[in-house]
Amino acid sequence: MPVTDLLERNHKLYGDEAALVELNPLMPETKRTVWKEFDLVQPTNPRPYRREITWAVFDEKANRAANMLLDRGIKKGDRVAILMFNCLEWLPIYFGILKTGAIAVPFNFRFSADEIQYCADLAKIHVLLFGPEFIGRIESIEENLSKGRLLIYVGDGCPSFAESYHSLVADCSSNAPLVKIEDSDDAAIYFSSGTTGFPKAILHRHKSLSQAAQMEQKHHLTGRNDSFLCIPPLYHTGAKFHWMGSLCAGSRAVLLKGTTPQIILDAVSKERCTIVWLLVPWAQDILDALDRKEIALSDYTISQWRLMHIGAQPVPPSLIRRWKEYFPNHQYDTNYGLSESAGPGCVHLGIENIGKVGSIGIPGYGWKCRIVNEQGAEVRRGEVGELCVNGPGVMSCYYGDPEATAQVLKDGWLFTGDMAMQDEDGFYFLVDRKKDVIVSGGENIYPVQIEDFLSAHPKIKDVAVIGLPDKRLGEIAGAIISIKEGMSCTQEEIEEYCKALPRYKRPRQIIFAEVPRNATGKIEKPALRKKYGAEHLVAQQNRG
Repeated sequence: MPVTDLLERNHKLYGDEAALVELNPLMPETKRTVWKEFDLVQPTNPRPYRREITWAVFDEKANRAANMLLDRGIKKGDRVAILMFNCLEWLPIYFGILKTGAIAVPFNFRFSADEIQYCADLAKIHVLLFGPEFIGRIESIEENLSKGRLLIYVGDGCPSFAESYHSLVADCSSNAPLVKIEDSDDAAIYFSSGTTGFPKAILHRHKSLSQAAQMEQKHHLTGRNDSFLCIPPLYHTGAKFHWMGSLCAGSRAVLLKGTTPQIILDAVSKERCTIVWLLVPWAQDILDALDRKEIALSDYTISQWRLMHIGAQPVPPSLIRRWKEYFPNHQYDTNYGLSESAGPGCVHLGIENIGKVGSIGIPGYGWKCRIVNEQGAEVRRGEVGELCVNGPGVMSCYYGDPEATAQVLKDGWLFTGDMAMQDEDGFYFLVDRKKDVIVSGGENIYPVQIEDFLSAHPKIKDVAVIGLPDKRLGEIAGAIISIKEGMSCTQEEIEEYCKALPRYKRPRQIIFAEVPRNATGKIEKPALRKKYGAEHLVAQQNRG
């Protein structure tokens, strides 16, 4: 069943119930807002910005978006891109695209103008819908971007080079378009993180989306009375496919703008959220604020909060142990995945396996896993190799790139590029990215293992371990360390702490600096290697 059918089912069964809430505590409301087509009026008194729509309105808005695109000549298989921050319009537009049979193409809102142009050309998009935050970037490339494409602006004050979305949909029908959608039809293109250059375009069929929805609902037992707090960007597979558990259950979700501990806990409290997906930095910030007594859990209504889960990057076990000290009744899950596997969940810990914290878990609903060596042969348990996954959410291909597709898709198996091992109980442990492994004097060093070790230090907030060039050993491990607010730490302290590691794993270079992470929480290691690798090489040369 395509996810568009789930939306229409929710309209019929739960039409008058809340589906989505947009909450922005950072933007006080200062003016009257009228949604003409639905006659919804926001109060005029200043307060945090909040909007809400029901399942009926959600589906009707998606139908209007679909009929508008069909009226403009969009047909099955065409590509329609979205470049917007999280807002109440985002998901209805996404589902409107799907309802036309076209392919939805979410753009990373951090894309530069050059990356927008590159991805528009790579995916061969026919339409770009963009929000007010991107007017400058779009205008700078408008001459080339608009060739053969529609530019549609979602917001107030439409620029002269685009058409107004709200004007276009105002007179469109709210009835579902008569387009038959099959699970085997192409549905969406997502872009890789671009850590090795410009992003790759990842094509998924409708069955990937529907499987992700079913899997999320089953993994986290999402029910009709749950309320999911969604903070990460919707352009990413993680946020959207975690939300699809709510779609599958017909339950409410809150799109929150803002990531401070106070904002998150206030949203959980006031919106009665029961499931929250956090990235590692946000969970760390909440724990640090509690340690410093900047916030007190007694100030919030959080007894209904039953599940906290984390994904998108390796999770230090020490963080979860600290979390359980403050939230002993929380269920916990970690979810592993990649955009090529329709986001998180192809491997997951499972809420019943809290005793295995540190593991990424077992194969998710409908998935199979194996670990192979360089020759593609399966390794014995306990040995490190490349993690491969197989299931209904595997991508169709890298769009327009058969060579890159052939490198990672082999006999239905997706080669993830992640190094892992499986223990005697069948649980998988992520060791590191294949390209991040440090080879020092012939020894393989896995940065994630050192990062997990250092993360347990009481003064360390965040850490990234990278390979630095070395004339004698080839590479050495360097640790970029961010210290907790209000604390100080010396290189000698870290070196003393690291004596508990085998000598070859100890970082040879300690750098105190901020650890950069992208919008989905992943450490930007290519940027770190570029910066500190060059600096280290120059320092070595100067030393002779």
